[in-house]
Amino acid sequence: MVPARMQPTPTHRRFDRAARLFGDAGIATLGRATVTVMGIGGVGSFAAEALVRSGVGRVILVDFDRICVTNVNRQLHALKGTLGKSKVAVMAERLRLINPDARIEERAEFYGPETSVRLLVPEPDIVVDAIDNVAAKLHLIATCIRERIRIVSSMGAAARLDPTSVRTGDLCETKIDPFARVLRKHLREKYAIDCTRPTGVHAVYSLEAPIAPQALAYDHGGFQCVCPGGKNGMNDCEHENRIEGSVAFVPSMFGATAASVAVKLLLGIT
Repeated sequence: MVPARMQPTPTHRRFDRAARLFGDAGIATLGRATVTVMGIGGVGSFAAEALVRSGVGRVILVDFDRICVTNVNRQLHALKGTLGKSKVAVMAERLRLINPDARIEERAEFYGPETSVRLLVPEPDIVVDAIDNVAAKLHLIATCIRERIRIVSSMGAAARLDPTSVRTGDLCETKIDPFARVLRKHLREKYAIDCTRPTGVHAVYSLEAPIAPQALAYDHGGFQCVCPGGKNGMNDCEHENRIEGSVAFVPSMFGATAASVAVKLLLGIT
């Protein structure tokens, strides 16, 4: 018989099915882990929820934005009664209901050079990057490479219809995605990061070519922003060259895949 002091801490029944894959020791490892999710939209909301449902004990949510009616078709926190509310606040409340024992921290801030140091404290075991702003994403990736923080980065999930085309690999392996192409180009030019060889950045990307958006009847010749944040000066959708289409079953797949990569890294599963 194993002495009582050497017996593993029993797994809570809420993680019974996960523990049958990871074991008691694996669940304990996840419970001690910290993951920071940058961007709590279509990809990030699903990633954060998958992490908490998998047993990650501390999840830090970072997003300055508020929930918009246009988020309803693909973001977990976008429901009747939540429009206009902080994405991180609503998502944090949801995650605490999933696992009341988890430490869920909400930071309603925009990631950038001025906030980077603060938002990466405490240093997470892994960063899940679901940011869609190119400049912010570039800075985060470059910072994680420099500081040797493990990062799982989502490439473009919008403008696609095929969830079976989602793949994972090093950033240097991303194909077809013009968003990823821009990232690699600017990482080389601005941060001297060679993306023609392995970077250590775990990328989630799609093999599907992006689909051009269609104009809608209420556009009246141009896109009209209805976001509650309005002109926030940081990531105004009014100033986008074009607004891509997006559906629930592709960003969710990106988010679930990013969470799977993060969990396997935490557990040392290859």
